[in-house]
Amino acid sequence: MDLPFTTEQFLAVFERYNLAIWPLQIVAYALGVVAVAVTLKPVRRSDRVIGAVLAIFWIWIGVTYHLVYFREINPAATVFGAFFVTQGVLFLFVGVVRPRLVFRAGLSASSMLGGLLILYSMVAYPIIGSLLGHGYPRSPSFGVAPCPTTIFTFGLLLWTRARPPTYVLAIPLIWSAIGFSAAFTLGIYEDIGLPIAGVLGTALLLWRDGRSIGTRVLRRRHA
Repeated sequence: MDLPFTTEQFLAVFERYNLAIWPLQIVAYALGVVAVAVTLKPVRRSDRVIGAVLAIFWIWIGVTYHLVYFREINPAATVFGAFFVTQGVLFLFVGVVRPRLVFRAGLSASSMLGGLLILYSMVAYPIIGSLLGHGYPRSPSFGVAPCPTTIFTFGLLLWTRARPPTYVLAIPLIWSAIGFSAAFTLGIYEDIGLPIAGVLGTALLLWRDGRSIGTRVLRRRHA
């Protein structure tokens, strides 16, 4: 895959970006912990809180990372930024304004995969990056960079009980393919979690939700 920038330019953008927005990385981790905590132990309006966290992450990355920083070396960042802002608005709508997402962790296969993806995005991802020689600040950071945040997003979506609207999955799935293909070319191998999250996460969600709909239809027929 031919890219209009080198690995050094890519990591240099992250270095400038991370240093400029510090200490928002800590805020992002705090928001991530809150989202996980209220999923494991729901409180009043917890689903709206999680929807708001996801909306903040995606809109921030779209505007600040893609449109302000990444566009310096990649003209396609304009399109990427628009995608991320759109996804953030979708989360704002279906997660906060007219909430259709109900987050509850369980013991199903999808829930367990969701937990693994969340741990990977918040803990394993930065550790692997450091071991590969591009640790902070020359690395994507959770909550403020596209790839670990996309992995985290799929993790939370796998913790939903009510069926997520299918259109909510489209942009994260597309980014999992775009982000990984570029990252693999650049040697950002911690992004191996992206295709796992995108392909397996989407497949599990569609299979799980399709099976749930089928079960409800059968129950109605036998009622």
